[in-house]
Amino acid sequence: MKGLKRILQYVFPRYTGQALLNFLFILLSTIGGLCSFTMVIPFLDVLFDQTIETPSLVEFDWSVDSLKNIFNYHLVSIINEYGKSSALVYLSAFIMVAILIKTLFWYASKLAMINIRYSIIRDLRNSLYNKITRLSLGFYSDEHKGDVMSRMTNDVNEVEYSVFRSFDVIFKDPITLIASMGLLIYMSPKLTLFVVIMLPISGGIVGKIGHTLRKNSTVVQSKLGSLMSLIEETLGGLRIIKSFNAHGKVYNTFSDENFQFIRESKRMMRRRELASPLSEFLGSLILVVVLWFGGSLVLNGDESLSSSALIGYLVIFSQMIQPAKQIIDAWYSIQKGLASSDRIDELLNAEVAIRDSENPKPIARFENEIEYRNVSFKYVNDLVLKDINLKVKKGQTVALVGQSGSGKSTMVDLLPRFYDVVGGGIYVDGTNIKDLKIVDLRHLMGIVGQDSFLFNDTIFNNIAFGVEHATMEQVIEAAKIANAHDFIMETPDGYQSTVGDRGSKLSGGQRQRISIARAILANPPIMILDEATSALDTESEKLVQDALFRLMENRTSIVIAHRLSTVVNADLICVLQDGEIIERGTHAELMAKGGQYKKLHDIQTFA
Repeated sequence: MKGLKRILQYVFPRYTGQALLNFLFILLSTIGGLCSFTMVIPFLDVLFDQTIETPSLVEFDWSVDSLKNIFNYHLVSIINEYGKSSALVYLSAFIMVAILIKTLFWYASKLAMINIRYSIIRDLRNSLYNKITRLSLGFYSDEHKGDVMSRMTNDVNEVEYSVFRSFDVIFKDPITLIASMGLLIYMSPKLTLFVVIMLPISGGIVGKIGHTLRKNSTVVQSKLGSLMSLIEETLGGLRIIKSFNAHGKVYNTFSDENFQFIRESKRMMRRRELASPLSEFLGSLILVVVLWFGGSLVLNGDESLSSSALIGYLVIFSQMIQPAKQIIDAWYSIQKGLASSDRIDELLNAEVAIRDSENPKPIARFENEIEYRNVSFKYVNDLVLKDINLKVKKGQTVALVGQSGSGKSTMVDLLPRFYDVVGGGIYVDGTNIKDLKIVDLRHLMGIVGQDSFLFNDTIFNNIAFGVEHATMEQVIEAAKIANAHDFIMETPDGYQSTVGDRGSKLSGGQRQRISIARAILANPPIMILDEATSALDTESEKLVQDALFRLMENRTSIVIAHRLSTVVNADLICVLQDGEIIERGTHAELMAKGGQYKKLHDIQTFA
């Protein structure tokens, strides 16, 4: 029951009204079905010329005896006035009306359930998508993207199906079983007592088999997540795979993972598929035993059970086998859904490490300076930044240079709070950035990185990304400043041309210039340029560098540079080594000093 309650948390209280409507329709459908089945008894009485007592019409009330009296009164009246053939027609019509009522309300319950099912899918995926965009970048250092995608697709589908099966367990099948059991008790208490003793035995046998299904389901979903991670990595690394002729290596890795997934899936499905035939066999066995016991009661002259009543009893009892079987099948589905629910909850409950403080301060403009005060940071164990102190005045261009791994990118990633410092603090206009609204802080900044990410959308939408209600004139102006307008107009559909997956239809320099146009249109007061030209050829670098100079005009800029020739005009150059600023000054001052900066400059000049 605890597991069932967890699955139904996706339904209640949000969809309580629709769930109750579904319950009402199922109840009415069940009543219609039972009415059609009970008509078998009078039908057989008429067919086999059994004596039907002529009742006197009693005053109507909502009791079973009253309804039975009224029905028999009219049936006998028809037999006496029109004959038994007409009575059979009357009974057949009554059965058809009852079946029609059952069918219509059953369809209505399905319509109510469809809305609940797909609303749950929508809500779950929306919640998951909202969460994955809010989680810090550090979270994805420990998680595979494919596994996250698996949770948003396969696990959500499993939960949706489990919710659907849960409704069968809670509403449809129990209502059918309870209503049928009540009618059977009314028809023959002795025979029903015998049935009640038999049912728990079969239920216990089936319950034993499903004990390990949830554990197996968790393993299967985890393996599927690993498979999707491999596929995602393969598609992203096709160029490397082909370059190193590593088809065999990646295929073997995938094949091994796929084999483990299939092995666990077969193990789980063997248990799951055993439920249906086992429940069918046990149900049939109980039906045979009931037939034997009921027949014995009839032969021994039990007054409460006639031959036609026994056949009617068996017809109604046979209708209980399918709901009982459905409950068993649903139990297996719920166990599998619980495994998926665990994985979804793990993601939904993951801590958002980077978030606003309790009372964050708004900030609309950048006025004075950015200051790093004794800033230290580590990803896992070792510090990658150690006691960094730096002031960036408004309007200055500050360059960060140094060998790979010295902490340059980490230093700028801390400013928009992609990560949080572990020691010291970063201040904007005298306020610690942890005390500012994250959305306001990031609104002050534009970022152009080495890897220019473009969405698989039009050029217009990529440039206007993040800027609401941008006009074509504004986008074109930004593209012209970024030296991108000319090549955009040469594409088949101009600004409405799609760029392909991650901008694959464009060259590196073109992608970079669109990224710069995007930053220009956003018009932030602070620019962060992370080796924005290091991966370009000389011609593209010149075009991009010109665009960057225009972008940096009248802005505060922090530039990470691999090529020192691009930052000789910076107001301040900081040289990082092993997470520390070991030198700082202008180009001329650092060259005159003859330290690490001059060494790096001479190596590049010699090269």
